Amino acid sequence: MATEPLPSSLAYRTTGSTLLHPVSDLLGIPLDQVNFVACQLFALLAAFWFRIYLSPEKASSAIRHAFAAIFGIYFVIFCFGWYSIHLFVLVLVCYGILITASTHNIHRPLMIMTQKITTLAFQIHDGLGRKTEDLTPEQLRLAIKIRPSFLEYISYLLNFLSVIAGPCSSYKDYVAFIEGRHIHMKLLEMNWKQKGYSSLPNPSPTGAVIQKLCITLVSLLFFLTLTKAYPVTFLIDDWFINQASFLSRLCYLYIVMQAAKPKYYFAWTLADAINNAAGYGFSGIDKNGNFCWNLLSNLNIWKIETATSFKMYIENWNIQTAAWLKRVCYERAPWYPTALTFILSALWHGVYPGYYFTFLTGILVTLTARAMRTTCRHHFLSSEALKAAYDVVTWACTQLAVSYTVAPFVMLAVEPAVTLYKSLYFHLHIISFLIILTLPIKSQAKRQSQTLNSFHNKKKT
Repeated sequence: MATEPLPSSLAYRTTGSTLLHPVSDLLGIPLDQVNFVACQLFALLAAFWFRIYLSPEKASSAIRHAFAAIFGIYFVIFCFGWYSIHLFVLVLVCYGILITASTHNIHRPLMIMTQKITTLAFQIHDGLGRKTEDLTPEQLRLAIKIRPSFLEYISYLLNFLSVIAGPCSSYKDYVAFIEGRHIHMKLLEMNWKQKGYSSLPNPSPTGAVIQKLCITLVSLLFFLTLTKAYPVTFLIDDWFINQASFLSRLCYLYIVMQAAKPKYYFAWTLADAINNAAGYGFSGIDKNGNFCWNLLSNLNIWKIETATSFKMYIENWNIQTAAWLKRVCYERAPWYPTALTFILSALWHGVYPGYYFTFLTGILVTLTARAMRTTCRHHFLSSEALKAAYDVVTWACTQLAVSYTVAPFVMLAVEPAVTLYKSLYFHLHIISFLIILTLPIKSQAKRQSQTLNSFHNKKKT
């Protein structure tokens, strides 16, 4: 979302529908963003209707698949116009490859579509092209033994619940949802009888949807106030670069990066609510006996804002994309999984140089944080006071490190990113290099191998 209103002539420019151009002019918001929000709000209403009137008890799986796909295709055309026809051609080509081979991989800057195609391809490959003993527990659980029909494939890729803003989910979970087995399957996975239920419960997503819509509204409020009050251009302002002290620059960097978050909170939480409204996203019952609807959640705001490690921050930000990167790259990379995963993430996001600044810096920061945690953390666990002090310091370091790392991602271009890093003396890059050269880094590949061997040894016994 833009931080400043655009002139009407610019707001009008879109490859999608111009039906809402008067609304765009009235609000001073670009037309493509108005179309996006309109589609998501309509999807929310359609999701409720889908759950009530096209439930698995009232409609066949074929009808549910067809409805989800047709509405999804309409949303894509409304937002992006008939120019998006190349997307449908790609979908058809990929289906042809999937049904004639047991393995397939595609890398295209088509965001959610790329995630779904590669996820499905690898899961078919795991089910039809690999031995059981070579799979991790999660790969074994998600492996697909039977290739999807064309209708199932189109519905999975283009359903109206996730075609605009995601999230990407596993094919097995989606088909179970369409066929009405989704909640039952999740309850069986976590052994619902041990939670004190004598009969199979039928949880409603209404409470979860209302809660997420409240978060969406608060995020929108913050976007309209905080984001516009602290635009990213402030970070290359003359006062910031030439007059502010180093400590002031760090503080303002943190504030500006905080102000950039609400638009992501808004889009991802609304997308999550849409899936829940349709009855999709149930993840089980927590230790307190509450029904959970966070299977497709893309973020945990509380854990993001209180993260005390770079790992904790990443694990709770864009969760479904992180899971996709782990499944298609990190777990399968023969060497340097961390570096390759960050590089893949940069390629997936697009061609803006700022993305590569962020993800290459992210490699350094991740390795540094891992080395520091392994070397130092255990020294601060002997007392509550030391642990509290350690948490406060690591929280501040994590938040500042994330702000430093993601600033180029928001800036997009090379020149402002370099200008910002020069004003901060490239301090995090220098510190990271020194720590990596000095402290040992635990091998993640070795840990993965040990985990896989342990799993298969347990199965044998």
